[in-house]
Parts: sequence; structure tokens; C-alpha cells
Amino acid sequence: MDLSQFSQAFFVEAIELLAQMEQLLLELDVESPDSEQLNAIFRAAHSIKGGAATFGFTALTETTHLLETLLDRARHGQLRLSGPMIDAFLETKDALQEQLTAYQAGKEPEPERVAHICAVLQQLALENGDGASVPASAPAPAPVMVAAPAPVAAAASGQGALRIRFSRLSDSECNLLADELGNLGKILLRTRSNDLLTVVLETTCDPDAIIAVCCFVIDESQIDITRESAEAAPAEAAAAPAAPVPAPAVGAPVEAAGKPQVSAASPAAAAPGAKESSSIRVDVEKVDQLINLVGELVITQSMLTQAATMLDPVAYERFLSGLGHLERNARDLQESVMSIRMMPMDYVFSRFPRVIRDVSAKLGKQVRLDTFGKETELDKGLIERIVDPLTHLVRNSLDHGIETPEIRLAKGKEATGQLLLSAQHHGGNIVIEVSDDGAGLNREKILAKAMQQGLNVSESMPDDEVWQLIFAPGFSTAEQVTDISGRGVGMDVVKRNIQEMGGHVEIQSRGGHGTTTRIVLPLTLAILNGMSVKVGSEAYILPLSYVIESLQPLPEHLHSITSDGHVIKVRGEYLPLIELHRVFDVSGAQVNPTQGILVIVQADDTRFALLVDELLGQHQVVVKNLETNYRKVPGISAATILGDGSVAFIIDVGAMPRIQRAQAASSAALAGASRRDPIAA
Repeated sequence: MDLSQFSQAFFVEAIELLAQMEQLLLELDVESPDSEQLNAIFRAAHSIKGGAATFGFTALTETTHLLETLLDRARHGQLRLSGPMIDAFLETKDALQEQLTAYQAGKEPEPERVAHICAVLQQLALENGDGASVPASAPAPAPVMVAAPAPVAAAASGQGALRIRFSRLSDSECNLLADELGNLGKILLRTRSNDLLTVVLETTCDPDAIIAVCCFVIDESQIDITRESAEAAPAEAAAAPAAPVPAPAVGAPVEAAGKPQVSAASPAAAAPGAKESSSIRVDVEKVDQLINLVGELVITQSMLTQAATMLDPVAYERFLSGLGHLERNARDLQESVMSIRMMPMDYVFSRFPRVIRDVSAKLGKQVRLDTFGKETELDKGLIERIVDPLTHLVRNSLDHGIETPEIRLAKGKEATGQLLLSAQHHGGNIVIEVSDDGAGLNREKILAKAMQQGLNVSESMPDDEVWQLIFAPGFSTAEQVTDISGRGVGMDVVKRNIQEMGGHVEIQSRGGHGTTTRIVLPLTLAILNGMSVKVGSEAYILPLSYVIESLQPLPEHLHSITSDGHVIKVRGEYLPLIELHRVFDVSGAQVNPTQGILVIVQADDTRFALLVDELLGQHQVVVKNLETNYRKVPGISAATILGDGSVAFIIDVGAMPRIQRAQAASSAALAGASRRDPIAA
């Protein structure tokens, strides 16, 4: 039977189990470990071992068997935990992750790495008085087909057999499960009725091991296991001749006869299965395809709505009413489908306890991690892309921000520093913050380094602009290069990656009190609420999250600051005026601000006015990647298809001030060259 069709489910579940194991290990109190946590860690290793044995992943099976043996002794009080032991378990988790990655790519794990981690676990067992429980040799080769003696020995000892009932099975699942159970022991009886399968199995495996193997094929709710008496099983199996079966792989889920077993009916073991039965796993590509189709449906609905504006509302009342229902249903459908891709920020935050533990130990610092808003949801595509920038910011706070315990005590602070990760929704965006209570940014040091690198800076620069200097390529104030930071790479990549996601970065810092780095991102990149505007004969989309208000100015509110630069006075505040027809070189547009419309927007804590000819309306648009279909265009973040089938560009509002400054500088340079050399001009 080909098991490759089920291996992907194993990989996904094993990765989740490893993440759960790591989190529990980090939360474990070595002085007084919680029994429920130890049992949960043991079950995670036990489940991975069972699945690995099923698919013939020998190295993974052997490694988890060694880890499981130590965890089993720890949960029964036969092994005293310590800090170095937890470090070894975390190192084992990393090794298991590497092995899973190798198997997922169709390769074998590196033998040296496998041998190293097995040696570490064996040494732990030897140091803690259990040399007989682990093999002294390297992992054995793959299993071969032999008669299985283990179940016979079990029967002789009076252990009995297990009656396993499966429900709601297909034909292929019946055959596959029967084959797999044959690998775990001796099948004494096998009966089938419709979608029900009953197997009496003589085995040394405990019920948990059998459930762990079968759960990679079916759901736990489809399995029921009861213990048969030692006398009943042989009599019931009289008509079922024994046949040679494949022997279990080395380290397969086989427990010693005298080892304490985990009850299959325990609430802790049953809970994960019960939760999983209420959900299904769907490939992300299928979800993306569904989102694209719903997007096309919304575009088609917009085309129908626009075409319907030409109809007589009295004569076509029923049609227009149905079209209104279609619009509402399409909007609800789009929101429901988009919510499928939304994931909680806990998916990201849960990675950092390990990072902070390892880095702070290496730096000799004491750091406490606090999180807020773990349930805040963000699009899966953004979740995966935000991990690396956040990791760099966290490592930066640990290295440059939070001081050593001695320095903190000398400053009157607690010896343990605080690092806060928070996430919350703000309008149509999500705001993610990385805050520490460390030394804060050193303004003088940053300015000195910037001058040394030839950057255009001055002592009178406001703090906000000084803090932004750390995002310059190659900028670093570290006095020495370490494996954590100091090479001057990273912060510029952080800013660029966040800008590519449609977001921006802000920094607030107070000397001696700490630093807060704020990341502002859109909730999703697939759709946005936009305001369509007209400039000349062109239509553009302004993301509604940037728009504050729109107005038509009076002449007395306009003020010139250069020959072609203006500001507009709005309720006592002077705002820069950016003319979109100049930015995008659109002919036939309205050049007189008093005859056009000014849209007041805010980006990166800066407010300014955009001059457009007219406002066309507000609607939800489906975002189409412009770079994929054409190339990157300055000032344009993406494109969309309007109701009439035409293409409209989505304006990158945050880039408008930079483009205007660049155009003004270019014009000034040309004017200067013209004055110096009028003949050449």
C-alpha cells in the first residue's frame, strides 16, 4: 500500500506537535514540573514516533524513541529535570525539525546530525542511571520482513489482545489500516460490515500508540479500542491462521511489558482528536484559487451594477432589486472567504519565547517576554512575511536595547528587562509593536555615525528623523560584530520588506526608558476599500484607510512657497499640496486647485493634500499585483479592474511626498544648470 498520499498530513501534524512541544518545554518549571505539561510533551513525542515508524522514517523514529524514553521517566518521577536537560530537549526539537524537513524534501537526514543528537540523548540517559534503556549503537537499518515474535511473547505473558473498532471507513482505508495493524502485531481476527471494521490485535503496543498511527489516516473519533482477555483472544482467532508479518521498525511504538501505559480513554489524550474532528485541512493554493474566483465574481457584479445605471428604475424595479441582493451577497461571500486566510498573531508570537531564551542566555541578560493581542488576526500571506522582520527587531532589542542585570540595577531598574510584543486593529490596518524598557536610542551616537558615513544630517534634526537613520543601508552603531548583530545589515531590509507589504515603520524612543518600534500593515493584500478619483481622463484608487476628508479650497487658503509649490491652510494647519497630474504626468487635468478637489490624506504621521479633478465614488476593489503582470511603477502600489472593465491604478499614498521632493529637486537642478549655462539650455 502506497502511504505517500498520507505523508503530507503527517508532516503538517508533526510540525504542529513540535511547536507545541517547544512551547511546553519553555513554560516548564524544572523545580516543580507540572504533570499535565510533562504528559502533553510525552504525547507529542509519542505521536511523532508512531507516525514516523508508519512511514519508515528510521532516523526520526530512533531519535523520538530516545527522547520519549527520557520523557517517560521524567513524567513518572524517575528522572529529575534540570536546565541543561531542557536545553538538550530543545536541541532535540530542532534536530527533529531538520529531520522532518529532509524527509519532506524526499531526502535522508544528515547521518552526522542524527548520530550527534542520539548521542546527546543517550548520554543524558546514562548520566541519570538508565544505561540499559537506550541502545549503545547507532540507529539500525530499515526493517525487514520477518515473523513477528513480540506478540507471541506478549500472549505467553498473559497480556491479552486489543479489540479495535473502526467506523465510517472507505474500502481503501480498510485495507490500509489492516496492513498497518499487521505491522504492529498479530491480527487474530478481522471482520467487516459495510463501513465498520473490527480487528482483534495481539500486540505489545499500548492503545495510544495505535491511535497515533491510525490518526494519520482517519480521525480519532472513528476509533474505539477495548482490552480483550488473554483467554478469549486465542479462542476467537481459531479460524484465522497466523501469517508472517513485517517486524516493527527499530524504535517503533512498542512499549515494554512492564512500562506504565497512557490510557486511550484519558481526557487529555482525547481532547486534541475531538478538536481536530471539527476542522479540515485545506491546501493554501485551493484557498487562494477560491479567493481569486470570488474576486472575479465581485468584478463581474460591479460591471452589472454599473451597466444597470442606464436602466429605467421603474421598468426594471425587480431586476435592480435582485442586483442589490447580489451585491450584498457578493460582499458577504468575499468577507467570509477572506476570513479563511486570516490567522491569529499567536502564530508569530509563539516563536519568540525560544528566541529570547537563547539570545538572552548568550548575552548574559535576564529578559521577560509579555504579549498582548495574540488573538488579533492577519492575512496568512502577511503573517508568514512578518516573521523575519519581527525576529530582527526582537534580536535588536535584546542586543542593543535591554541592558545587563548589573547595569540595570545600577540605574535603579529591575534586573530583569521587559520585552513587549503587541498587536491590535486600528481602522483598516493592524499595528504591531515591539517595545523594551532598555537604554533607548542614543541620538548623539546615531548622528555621529551618520556623519561618519556621509549621510545628509544636522544637529537640529527632529528625533523622528534621527531614529529613521538606523534604517539606512549598512548603518550600525555596534562597537563590535557578533553573530547577533553589528554588521549593518537587517534594519534596512526590515523597512523595505514592510514597505513591500504596504506598511510602514515608526520608532519612538526615550533615553534610559526604552524603545518602541511600531509596524503598521494592511489586514490583507487581496482586497481594499478605496475611493476612486479622476485626474484628466485617468481613474485612480486611493486606499480609504489613508483618506481623512475632501474639500474644494478657496483662493485665500492657498499659499505659494516656491514657483511651483503650494500649501493649503486647513483649520489653522498648513498642509503640503501635491498635484497628481504632475506626479503622473497626466495631460488635460485640472491645474487650478480652486477648480478641483483636494483630498486630505495621512501617511507616516504626515498629512498632506492631493489635487484631483473629481471624486467618482467609494467601493471595495480586488487588488491585482502590478509587478507580476508588468513592472514596478513609482507611486503605484497595485492595480484593479473597475466596473466598466477598465484598469485603474492604486496609488501608493506614502510614496507621494518622496516623489514630489524628488521631482522638485530634479527641477531645481535643471533650473540651476540652465542659469549656469544658458547656451546649453
